[in-house]
Amino acid sequence: MNEFSFEKAYKRLEEILEKMNSGALSLDDSLKCYEEADKLISACNQKLKAAETKIETLIKNRDGSLALNTDQTPRREPFAPNREHALSSDEERT
Repeated sequence: MNEFSFEKAYKRLEEILEKMNSGALSLDDSLKCYEEADKLISACNQKLKAAETKIETLIKNRDGSLALNTDQTPRREPFAPNREHALSSDEERT
């Protein structure tokens, strides 16, 4: 499969879904579309996972100000969705 952007793959998935829902495809064509869609879904999932690993969140001090490194640049840490959920749950308890 050629390299493509997430947006192009998603658009192609929408086109395939539209074709398959039309009921106009033969069984063989439906299977071909299904196989292509399966590959596109896998590729999109890989791209999303790769993007998630690149996301960084800025660390804030308790008073809401940015936490800075010794060189005065904002401290960063890897994106962790469960950490965000845990923080909001902790805030609700206080």
